[in-house]
Amino acid sequence: MLVDLRDMLNKARQEKYAVPAFDCTEDILIRTILDTCEEKKSPVILMALEHDLQGKGMDYITAVIKGVAEKYTIPIALHLDHATNIELVKRAIDYGFTSVMYDGSMLPYEENIKKTKEVVELAKEKGVSVEAELGHVAGKELDGSSAGETQLTEPEDVVDFVEKTGVDCLAVSIGTAHGVYVATPDLKIERLKEINKVSPVPLVLHGGSGTPLDQVQKAIVNGITKVNLYADLRIAMFAGLKEAAKLEKRIDPLPDKAFKPIKDSLRKTIIDKIAMVMSENRA
Repeated sequence: MLVDLRDMLNKARQEKYAVPAFDCTEDILIRTILDTCEEKKSPVILMALEHDLQGKGMDYITAVIKGVAEKYTIPIALHLDHATNIELVKRAIDYGFTSVMYDGSMLPYEENIKKTKEVVELAKEKGVSVEAELGHVAGKELDGSSAGETQLTEPEDVVDFVEKTGVDCLAVSIGTAHGVYVATPDLKIERLKEINKVSPVPLVLHGGSGTPLDQVQKAIVNGITKVNLYADLRIAMFAGLKEAAKLEKRIDPLPDKAFKPIKDSLRKTIIDKIAMVMSENRA
């Protein structure tokens, strides 16, 4: 069933677990994520990036997820990830996304507030939840380019930002990075504790892929309620693809046989992430 992030993340905050948030593109990813989360009775957030919504991507992704969501008993949020274009946000809301993220983290503080508040006003008219980012999580973009320099979230800015924007949840920068890590991260848990103490809304961790288990779980215990994951899924898909390429070549395998190694690899990673964020049996 499709839901927004409000009740989903508030429950996670109260019970000290996080909801896995997976960026997804095609049916293999969507179906494997949903089937695995249903099996483990985990709530889930399916996210889409602007890169994957180009062309008819918006039509395909929303049609698939909205078409099957009611067949599952777990809470499912359809979330726009890292939008920097307000027109894209409007389009996503019109297409039935239940949640959107406006990423103004590269903007000056007051400009981030102004743009985020505009998105909140648009979203609230349709009952859509809004995530924003305060501070900046660096790393690598999908094309391999730099995502800028890390800027840690300042606890003293959190209350002001949330009050002025009206967001439902807040992505914070505490030492993670997007993409594949080149060195082991060192999350700033003490800073997170300070942020969680004053934050009126649930907190989000971007750059969950590759972050050590113990650090992720310390972050969850101290206020993180949503963990974004994508790079680890891409790694799992590629590993499964290499296995699929080893199949008998004398005859063409049926699609379900060809896709099975990819789905099996994805399923294992998804199960690991559900365990990491402690969301099993929380649906």
